[in-house]
Parts: sequence; C-alpha cells; structure tokens
Amino acid sequence: MAGSLLKTSSMSLRTKLLHPVGLSLYNTSHGFHEEEVKKKLQQFPGGSIDLQKKDDGIGILTLNNPSKKNAFSGAMILQLLEKVIELENWTEGKGLIVRGAKNTFSSGSDLNAVKALGTPEDGMAVCMFMQNTLTRFMRLPLISVALIQGWALGGGAEFLTACDFRLMTRESEIRFVHKEMGIIPSWGGATRLVKIIGSRQALKVLSGALKLDSQKALNLGMVEEVLQSSDENECLEEAQEWLKQFVQGPPEVIRALKKCVSAGKELCLEEALQSERDLLGTLWGGPANLEAIARKGRFCK
Repeated sequence: MAGSLLKTSSMSLRTKLLHPVGLSLYNTSHGFHEEEVKKKLQQFPGGSIDLQKKDDGIGILTLNNPSKKNAFSGAMILQLLEKVIELENWTEGKGLIVRGAKNTFSSGSDLNAVKALGTPEDGMAVCMFMQNTLTRFMRLPLISVALIQGWALGGGAEFLTACDFRLMTRESEIRFVHKEMGIIPSWGGATRLVKIIGSRQALKVLSGALKLDSQKALNLGMVEEVLQSSDENECLEEAQEWLKQFVQGPPEVIRALKKCVSAGKELCLEEALQSERDLLGTLWGGPANLEAIARKGRFCK
C-alpha cells in the first residue's frame, strides 16, 4: 500500500512539473486564501506589468512604475500573476527577458503597501502569494533572463533570482536590503540565492546587506555577463542577442529542455530521470526529430 501511494505521489509530482499550469505551493490547507489576499492588494494601485510576446518566441516582461523606481504596488503584484498565467499558456514561447522601465530594475515593494499591510498575518499572506507566483514563474517552460539596469533592491533582487540567468549593466547594483528593514527575504529569494551562489556566499550577501556592483556579482557567479551598453534600448538589444543563442530551435525542444532542467533541479534523482524519459517521449520521432535526421542524413546523439 505504502509503495503504491509513493508511486502515485511520484507520478503526480512528475505530471505537475511536466504540466505546470496552475501549480501553486500554498492553498487553503496552509491557511492561504488567495481571493482575500487579492482584495487587499487591489487597494494599492499604481504601475503595471507589461508583456510583449514577439514572433521569434522571445517575450519581454517590463516592470513599469518609474515614478517609484519600479517598486511593486499591490496592483503590480496581481498583474504579475496574470502575466505568468498568460506565459504558461504561450505555447509558441521559448525565452523571456525581465526588465524594469527607465533604466531601473526594481526597488522592491511599494512602502505604502508595506506600511498598510503591517500585521504578521498580512506579511505571511503576501509572502505565500508571491512565493506561489514566482515559483510558477521559475517553472515556466521558457528560458528566462533578468536584464538588470540601475537598482535591483529588496523584492527586486528576489525577483531576479527566479530567472534562469542574469545580465547587468556596468553601473547597476543588486542589494538584498531586507535585514535593514528588520525582516528576511519573503518571496523565496533567500532559498533561490543559495541555489545560485551557494550557502556561504548567500549568507554573506544577506547578512551583510552587501552592495553587489556588476563586477562583484560577476565574480560571485550571480550574473552571466556585464553588458557593454548602459543605454536602455541598446542593452535590451544586447540581452536579446545573448538569449537568442539559447533559444534557437523548435519551441517544443527548447521548452522540453527547460522542463528537464527544472525537474533535475527540484526532484530526486529517480524522479528526475523518469521526468527526462517522459519528456523524451514527447519528442522522439516527432517533427523536429525527423527533420533533423533527414537534414543530417544520419542520427548523431
């Protein structure tokens, strides 16, 4: 019986990772009531989350609240979930660039909302909402890159850890300022940071509230490259060219590769291998596979 239940649970988890639409960490069994949180967040308008889906399969997600250095208002937190759901259903998508408007990534949460949502219950509710959203974002079958211009502070720094890769302009800065606000990261940023740079370096970055300029972030392995340009449009073009090298090919192949890596990162060895097998079954003998064989004249693994 126990073995049967374990097998069923394992299959269920693999299925969810292969089909991540709607998957959330928290629900009512955890004391999380999404509609109640949404009603509270709606009280804090301002800014927008803008999404452009291009014909080449690359999307551009823009945090747009420049009067407040692209701080997340309640409305923007809600819109982010809406955009993630839209991206979950974008079957032609292969890659995604996340950026902030007007040469700033994001200064974190809007302090007006932070002050108003002042109880531990409010804090935990928003924490669960954003952990749900950013986990779904992280599991998107799209290769994502954060384009960091200007400041990425607090929640902005947390968001960029949910991306697969990060690029910085020379003058930009990443800083987890949570300690100075008397809290810890709450959008999953600490957990993801450990995965990116290791526990020792993550502890230094968080407990020291360290200012990571582009060179320090590069040395830590936090970012992939420092871009040549600091101009808003030119560095976006640089980021798109950088991302294109990883998203060339049929969407179904790129998306399966991202799902495979996500499974390898989140599951135990046996489950990750089974997920890889299942994903292969969706591609072997498919159009992209047959076209490649015909083009090369022979199959080379």
